[in-house]
Amino acid sequence: MKLHCEVEVISRHLPALGLRNRGKGVRAVLSLCQQTSRSQPSARAFLLISTLKDKRGTRYEANSSSLKGFLSAVRLAHRGCKVDIPVSTLTPVKTSEFENFKTKMVITSKKDYPLSKNFPYSLEHLQTSYCGLVRVDMRMLCLKNLRKLDLSHNHIKKLPATIGDLIHLQELNLNDNHLESFSVALCQSTLQKSLRTLDLSKNKIKALPVQFCQLQELTNLKLDDNEMIQFPCKIGQLINLRFLSAARNKLPFLPSEFRNLSLEYLDLFGNTFEQPKVLPVIKLQAPLTLLESSARTILYNRIPYGSHIIPFHLCQDLDIAKTCVCGRFCLNSFIQGTTTMNLHSVAHTVVLVDNMGGTEAPIVSYFCSLGCYVNSSDMLK
Repeated sequence: MKLHCEVEVISRHLPALGLRNRGKGVRAVLSLCQQTSRSQPSARAFLLISTLKDKRGTRYEANSSSLKGFLSAVRLAHRGCKVDIPVSTLTPVKTSEFENFKTKMVITSKKDYPLSKNFPYSLEHLQTSYCGLVRVDMRMLCLKNLRKLDLSHNHIKKLPATIGDLIHLQELNLNDNHLESFSVALCQSTLQKSLRTLDLSKNKIKALPVQFCQLQELTNLKLDDNEMIQFPCKIGQLINLRFLSAARNKLPFLPSEFRNLSLEYLDLFGNTFEQPKVLPVIKLQAPLTLLESSARTILYNRIPYGSHIIPFHLCQDLDIAKTCVCGRFCLNSFIQGTTTMNLHSVAHTVVLVDNMGGTEAPIVSYFCSLGCYVNSSDMLK
């Protein structure tokens, strides 16, 4: 019978000597063993603690009251189990048994990638780069302690929704793959509460879903060298975002909620930003349609909605509703104007937008009524 765990052996004599224990356990294999001898035919029970530095282990006889209490607790824990659990013999622990205690594994070549052997269950950091992976290995998704997953420099085209089951995942690196999207399922998974760093640079992503902005624990987002034609319209909801890099994409303008960001670092170099349009785009409806009026009421009063309450396509419309400069919302009735903003208004450090030394970019603004447009006309050129 063996148990993989962390063990700390404390001497009862330490307090009397004015000493304290380390207060920290070490990875060990705890074995319940037995040994017989010619002089003592009856089996003697031992508790064997083996560590990576002491593979043969240290034996503790089962005649002390504390050890008997431990064994009694084990017996009680297994009471009702119909399977007989054999005890181990007194043999040294193999080095391979300690591989399960690995917390970090780095694989940077295809020849080193494990094909017939599982990843250690205790991994917290796994990197598999330059391995030619075309999909995420499902064995990785069983690593429930994983905090950092680096799959950069592979050929992955699609992400499984089950990545969202890694409840402790804080860093996800997908740099230099063949991704074309980031699914809504991932955006609505437990990654909402855990993910802080996401690297999607050097892929083929054209747009991120509006639900991406539900990953509100994100602090670091890299989108360089993609085919991005727009940011999510609700990007201002990423309230914890501090580092944003989306250089060398195809962004023509920034969404109006970009103004709500509070960044430390921003890089939008090499995008195809357009010049602001002189004339606004007017799509006002008079009177408002029932759909428009209902949508504004739901959003303004923050009434909960979902596909279990209203049709799915109506949920999609509500998700991408425009935000007026006055703070109200509009669906299909609005005035759209374009102006420029100095990126230093949302970021402390700004990489130049172009080779001309500029730090300004076009931003789209929406107005729910003619009154809002007139009152804010000084925003537009």
